Amino acid sequence: MADYKRPDTPAKASWSDKTGALVSPADTIVPDWWKGFQDPYLNTLIAKAIEGNFDIKVLAARIDVAGAQIGEAKSAALPTADLGAGANFQKTTGQPFTRQYNVAAQVNWDIDIWGKVEKGVQAQKAEFHATEADWRAGYLELVSNVATTYFQILQFDDQIDAQQRMVDENKKILSIFEGMSLNGLVPKTQVMRQQAEVNRLTKNLLDLRRSRSIANNALCTLIGVPAGEFTVPVGHLQQRVQQPPVPGGLPSQLLSRRPDIVASELRVLEAYNLVGEAKLAQLPTISLTGHGGTASFALSDLLKSFTFGFMPSINIPLLDPGVRAHVKTTEAQTTVAEQQYRQTVMGAFEEVENALVNLDSHKQQRVELQQEVERLSVVNVQMQSQLREGVVSQLDVFETERTLLQAQLDLLTNHQQILSDTVLLYKALGGGWPAVDVQTQVKQ
Repeated sequence: MADYKRPDTPAKASWSDKTGALVSPADTIVPDWWKGFQDPYLNTLIAKAIEGNFDIKVLAARIDVAGAQIGEAKSAALPTADLGAGANFQKTTGQPFTRQYNVAAQVNWDIDIWGKVEKGVQAQKAEFHATEADWRAGYLELVSNVATTYFQILQFDDQIDAQQRMVDENKKILSIFEGMSLNGLVPKTQVMRQQAEVNRLTKNLLDLRRSRSIANNALCTLIGVPAGEFTVPVGHLQQRVQQPPVPGGLPSQLLSRRPDIVASELRVLEAYNLVGEAKLAQLPTISLTGHGGTASFALSDLLKSFTFGFMPSINIPLLDPGVRAHVKTTEAQTTVAEQQYRQTVMGAFEEVENALVNLDSHKQQRVELQQEVERLSVVNVQMQSQLREGVVSQLDVFETERTLLQAQLDLLTNHQQILSDTVLLYKALGGGWPAVDVQTQVKQ
């Protein structure tokens, strides 16, 4: 049987670094990396989620199951003992009533001379550590979901605030149009068009409030609270949440840090051990059986005489198609596990690259949006000055303010995207979990 070797995957030496900025090594990703956003309320939400989320509790329960299965696998190497007692009462016509009492014990031990049981134990240990890695992956997923959902809620608050201002500005424009229409300065169609605009903006405002409530319900489920029983206080994203430093790391480090990759490799190792167990089942087995007992027609004489016996035996499998078929099955399952490992690694590479691309793109967009807001702010100030001089109308000022509000809203959305991209990058890089040597961990 060949020794275990990590399945080969397509080589990747480094991540795409489109900004040219220096990145910190993966060792600097601390376990509580979300505290880098410097928002105490976010820290509180994540603590509640870790304690109350039911998905995490299910994953933790699976660890207990896998731990119990290790003990079950080890028990196959231990002797078994049985003790029985009985009595027989018989009456035959013309014969006296007879009684017979008996006690018997038997000990069986299948000696694991080839290490078949140990292979099964190693397979169960690999599954146990894989379920631990599943828990770590679920933990990382939970923290990421709480953070991004929280950011979305704060973004909705900013959008609701900006949308309300846009509704108010358009209502002012509508009032001006209505006054001008009464004086015959604008047609009624202009008034109706502006009324429709107010209707559209109000509908969007209601939709934002609906989206905020749905996101809040999702957050409730994440922290283990019934939906609707908890509400995040209204806040402003840029005021509450700070941008942390961007994590980094080499692709080779990712293979031993990301919990889902670790879990996938552990299941490859489990499959290797199951193949070994199946192959060893083709070898001869040795069993030792000891038995003893006593029988008597009188209960008082039951313990006066005993019978003992000892029987070693060897079983040599000559023709067992089922055993050979099981070997082929486990070998095929190993191939599946190896391909799933490669699939997981490739998916992880894609996640990191996508997070880097999105983060870089949104940061570049932020520069453009900031310049847009700055220039529109200057235009707005100039329009206010021109309004006082009578050069422009109030309608022109309102339109400029509305354009500025939309640009500010786009900038707020961009800020939320950058924060969420950063969360996803932390998650894609393994979220601060330490590197794991799969073979060493299983042998412990």
